[in-house]
Amino acid sequence: MDPQLWQQIFAVVLVVAVFAAFITERFSADLVAMGAFVCLILAGILKEDDIAAVFGTGAPIVIACMFILSAALERTGVIEWLGRWFEKAAGNSETRMLIVLMLLVAGLSGFVNNTPVVVVFLPIVLSLCRKRGYKASHYLIPLSYAAIAGGTITIIGTSTNILASGIAHEMLPAMAPIGMFEISKLGVVFVAIVVIYMLVVGRRLLPDRTTLSTLFEAEEGREFLTQAQISADSALIGKAFKETPLAKMHTIRVIEVLRRGRPLRTKLPNIVFESGDQLLFKSHVDGVMDVNQTPGLELGTQAELGLNSVYTESAVLMEGILGPNSNLIGRSLKDLNFRQRFGVLILAVHRKGVNLRERFEDVNLAFGDTLLVEGPVEKMNALFSEKDFINLSRPKQKGFRRSKAPIAAIALVLFLILGALTPIPIVGVALTSVMLVLFTKCLDPIEAYRAVEWKVVFMIFGMLGLGLGLQKTQVVSALAQSMAIPMQHLGNHLVLAITYLAAAVLTEIVSNNAVAALLTPVAIGIAQALELDPRPFVIAVMFGSSASFSTPIGYQTNTYVYGAGGYRFGDFARVGIPLTLLLWTCATILIPWMWPFEIMKN
Repeated sequence: MDPQLWQQIFAVVLVVAVFAAFITERFSADLVAMGAFVCLILAGILKEDDIAAVFGTGAPIVIACMFILSAALERTGVIEWLGRWFEKAAGNSETRMLIVLMLLVAGLSGFVNNTPVVVVFLPIVLSLCRKRGYKASHYLIPLSYAAIAGGTITIIGTSTNILASGIAHEMLPAMAPIGMFEISKLGVVFVAIVVIYMLVVGRRLLPDRTTLSTLFEAEEGREFLTQAQISADSALIGKAFKETPLAKMHTIRVIEVLRRGRPLRTKLPNIVFESGDQLLFKSHVDGVMDVNQTPGLELGTQAELGLNSVYTESAVLMEGILGPNSNLIGRSLKDLNFRQRFGVLILAVHRKGVNLRERFEDVNLAFGDTLLVEGPVEKMNALFSEKDFINLSRPKQKGFRRSKAPIAAIALVLFLILGALTPIPIVGVALTSVMLVLFTKCLDPIEAYRAVEWKVVFMIFGMLGLGLGLQKTQVVSALAQSMAIPMQHLGNHLVLAITYLAAAVLTEIVSNNAVAALLTPVAIGIAQALELDPRPFVIAVMFGSSASFSTPIGYQTNTYVYGAGGYRFGDFARVGIPLTLLLWTCATILIPWMWPFEIMKN
């Protein structure tokens, strides 16, 4: 077999395998992408110079810098201040609150990474909804959609824009780079369409759903966590739980029995009590009184069991969502020994539109899971200090470096001005801004490293390697040529429409960055085969890859609000598909008008 043909077959099979792996989610996206990169190296398709070229690409570096700049704005309280301003500006009207929320989030997302924007606004919106009796499900999908649309306002609004622009510049050095605000004219139109659509049509399609905490508060009311000990002369000694008066008390629920400091694994009804056994139970006030009046049982404060293990205090009910970098992902509550580790109770887990209340202890936790937890305040604080476990019940309470806020804002403005008005490479501008926030201590170096979503960065490196492999094996040019032949009779507008739609559909299934990395070279190849300027086609891929509205898994911000709002998978399709089609029509009309189909000159 011809070596080039073998390499082409290998590359095509690899692409199919990568997309299958993305869809099944058996392995993380970064691992799949880097694995594909390594396969191309081992197959001899990519050489040493190619590897150096991939890791020398500027786009991932700029994306990492944007994560750090966004973290600096969050750490200095700039984003939090805007969130507080939103609370005041929202007024007492549901319509006004929706308009202010979407415009503020969209504007902010045009200049900083939209994920921390959504993370900051989530608990603020939930808190405001609880205070005013609004349904959170009426606001969280609009919050995510506004963040997504806002990312299209500038080239740095989302990593997809940076990536597609970077690939285009590397493939076509003669083509002028896409400017910082060049796409703003279409991005602003996208934001306007999203806001108007949600006000006129979308809000009527949004469901009336309750969050986990609202559900439990309505059903169970205020409860207490209490610990008691079986005294040395108790009549309960030697009896199984099911034989004692405790089994007949409907005012309490025994959570756990500890013996010599260790939880018993025996099923509760069959536990035979011994002197000194400790019982942890949950109850209303009347339940605490019932236990206190039970002979042979001493409440924690009487039993002198030690401050670390005994408490009788009000239980706080809170919600938290697992972020993409949480240390809890991939492990079950049982494996984590969650209750003993954190000293709180898990009452329910929300996943994929279902509020699980039973038999969830063995389910491996995943990004986007919403957990309803109950426990003492100090235990809750310890839990929410876990990396990327986001408190949805109230805004983060942490010390901001407010005196550094002007510097962080200046760093962002500097980035925008230098990137737009000077010939300095955008990588150099990004690094300059990052150094400014680090040297002025807006952010500590360790915080900067933690702020970067390395999974995203390495997935981009892997997908760039895969894209280069497809170019070297001439799969991209062959695919572009084969598609260009039937497309040349369709008309330029229809070809552009197909390009945008392909990006929009694929980004609902796999990562938007992966779609941009693979489709940008194909779009450029199709444009060249048709002898057209590739610029409008790159713009189409850029906007199509960002237009993830129809599923909760297509874009990270959708996944965040999915569990927090008590949504079901179909809610996103019902609201998002008409919006996607509307934006598709708009892009098909406006892109050729804003970036004309100029014939390429030889």
